[in-house]
Amino acid sequence: MEPSVILSLIIIYFGILLVISHVVSKKNSDNDAFFKANKNSKWYLVAFGMIGTALSGVTFISVPGQVGSPDIQFKYFQFVLGNAIGFILIAKVLLPLYYRMNLTSIYGYIEQRLGHVSYKTAATIFLISRTIGSAARLYLVVIVLQHYVFDAFHVPFWMTVLISLGLIFAYTYRGGLKTIIITDTLQTVFLVSSVIFTIYFICDSLDYSMPQAFEAVKESNYSKIFFYEDWLKSNYWVKQVLGGIFVTIAMVGLDQDLMQKNLSCKNIGEAQKNMFTFTGIFVVINLFFLSVGALLYLYANKNGIDIPMLDGKPRTDLLFPEIAFKHLQLIPAIVFLLGLTAATFATTDSALTALTTSFCVDFLGMDKQNNKYQNPVKTRHLVHIGFSVLMFLVILVIYLLNSDSVVALIFKIAAYTYGPLLGLYSFGLFVKTKTVKENLVPLICILAPTITFIISSYSTELFGNYQFAEELIILNGGLTFLGLLLISKPADRQTRF
Repeated sequence: MEPSVILSLIIIYFGILLVISHVVSKKNSDNDAFFKANKNSKWYLVAFGMIGTALSGVTFISVPGQVGSPDIQFKYFQFVLGNAIGFILIAKVLLPLYYRMNLTSIYGYIEQRLGHVSYKTAATIFLISRTIGSAARLYLVVIVLQHYVFDAFHVPFWMTVLISLGLIFAYTYRGGLKTIIITDTLQTVFLVSSVIFTIYFICDSLDYSMPQAFEAVKESNYSKIFFYEDWLKSNYWVKQVLGGIFVTIAMVGLDQDLMQKNLSCKNIGEAQKNMFTFTGIFVVINLFFLSVGALLYLYANKNGIDIPMLDGKPRTDLLFPEIAFKHLQLIPAIVFLLGLTAATFATTDSALTALTTSFCVDFLGMDKQNNKYQNPVKTRHLVHIGFSVLMFLVILVIYLLNSDSVVALIFKIAAYTYGPLLGLYSFGLFVKTKTVKENLVPLICILAPTITFIISSYSTELFGNYQFAEELIILNGGLTFLGLLLISKPADRQTRF
């Protein structure tokens, strides 16, 4: 597909999103609509829209690209099964807590349970974690757009990033969560349709019927799910499932982004229906993405297509766009582009909204009746701009430093940044008779990831060739929990939360 055609489709796509944003925010663009969508979101819209937010362009490109490695294949599905267990735990344990406390920012729990300094620490951890994670997700798609579109127009990488963030800012800054609920639903339609049609088009190119494609994937060297031969390796199934559970609890249940959508439902019953429905769809869609990966490699092998190179190194992240844009027909290429764009921007727009909400509520106190801001909407707009600029700078840093698969990068980041949140909430929920010496909490939340990094770096020397995978977040959270116990003191009364 010609770069000019791709660019035209992207412009049309964002034009639709801008129209939706204008219509949704026309009647009400105040802070209540931005932060909580006026607390009247339909649970089925939230459930479906969350698919686009949870998957992102990383799932769309990086997960299929990894399938070709003998030590990976369908390994990611082990992690997805852990995700599903984590989602259920969130629905049964954390959501009832958040609704009972009527929270706008979920870090309000930490304030009531452990105090003001702990609260600010938790909110700061979220801001850092979500900014880096969302920047990494957007970076992947910007790399694709740069490689296949903007290089042809001699547009520099930094300008591609700026344009992408500018478009996202344009349709989110007024309506916030109220707009996101609608636009994410539309974007999830594009994403789900894209993966289904992509499977169909690749099967058609390979002259496979659907049953034949299933058998070909099953019999290929790409479809092994469970790795149980060597518990020391990072792909061992127990590590992957446990990592999936705790990464989900931390990155979803303790993250303002996805929880903000859940808290926009009318009541806890609808929020839980949303989570259970979302979980089922999430598992099936991820299996589809892994199947796309196997089919891509079968197609590449049959047609002599090599892994694309970037900066002199093979990048499996680029295999899917390489085949879609250069080897399939126009319609499959359009379908791929719509799915990729929807997956990535559904994640980034949601993240910008959540970051703005957390800062405005947790640091500026805008949810308080007696807040000091004469024009809170204008202040919120400035915060939104600030986080857009910050994400722009983080993407440029990732571009300079990263050469790994982005899916690996994101979960590596999550293990270090979300671990302290896991420890803080675990202490708050399970140690009912104690509180903490607050001034030491930030120190604990810095020491725990630092020690985790040292242990991970030398794990093969310390533990007989043991390789940490996603379960690294458990170690980080455990060290945080232990540190909080060491600085704990008896509470005045047992907490009711």
